[in-house]
This record gives sequence, structure tokens and C-alpha cells, in this order.
Amino acid sequence: MKSDIELKAIALALLEERGVQLEDLADLVMFLQNKYASDLTVDTCLEHVKAVLNKREVQNTIITGIELDKLAEKNLFSKPLNDMLMEDEGLYGIDEIIALSIVNVYGSIGFTNYGFIDKVKPGILNQLDTKKKGQCHTFLDDIVGAIAAAAASRLAHSDPSKSAITN
Repeated sequence: MKSDIELKAIALALLEERGVQLEDLADLVMFLQNKYASDLTVDTCLEHVKAVLNKREVQNTIITGIELDKLAEKNLFSKPLNDMLMEDEGLYGIDEIIALSIVNVYGSIGFTNYGFIDKVKPGILNQLDTKKKGQCHTFLDDIVGAIAAAAASRLAHSDPSKSAITN
């Protein structure tokens, strides 16, 4: 069995191989949280992204999702599954289900963050969602959105004063 350090290195290498940088993830967190924290910096967002990436379940999801995308690119699934994955068919839904294993790591706010960012697809999500011949990012775009949503949730939870109910 791989150690946590080895799994994290593999997950990070797979993200990079697929064109996703940690800064891209931090930019998504900034997009989600800049309205709520006037002093928020990309460095702070990056700190929260790195914390999310330390979670073994996140590493496992990254590795699984990217490997599934790569297998689809090689046409190694039977039809109609391979076609659904290559087209990122809207009603497929399993890609979102896998991403949900990341979303709730830091509470239910991650679910709403994920739904929002998955709908508007800012930054790297737009690039990953753009279909290019021979490329499959069916799982990756949802995983990236989920990492950002979880990091934004972690950020929100790090300042308890933001959750105070006032009249």
C-alpha cells in the first residue's frame, strides 16, 4: 500500500499532467470566497487547497477520476459508456457522484459551493469543460470543482465570526 505522501505525489502529478495547477484551484477558491473576506489573498486560498489535497479520500478520488478519463481517451470502455464519457454527457451523473466524496469533507456548505461553481464554470473549469478532440475531462472537471468547493468551505469554517447570526 502506498503511503499518504506517495499517494499525494501521484495525485498532484496527475493533476499537473492534465493541465491543472494548484494556482488554478486557488483562483477558484478566490472566486467563491472573495465576496465574504475582503482581505482574502490567493496565498490564503492556496493554503486551503493544499489542506484539502492532504486528505486521502481526495487523493483517491483524483487518481480514480483521472484514470477513468484516461481510459476513455484510449477507448477502453465498451459502448455506450465510452461515448458517454468522451462526450461528458449531461445526464450521466456518475462524475458528479464521485466528486461529492470531496465536497462534504468540510461540511455541507461545500455542496452549495460545488453546485454554483459547477454551473458557472469559471477559470480552469471552463477550459476543462471545453471538449477537444481526443481529450476526456468528464471526471476531472468535477473533481477540480469539488476541490475548490471543499477548500472554500474550509476557508469559511476557519473564521467562526462569519457564521454568527445577527438580527
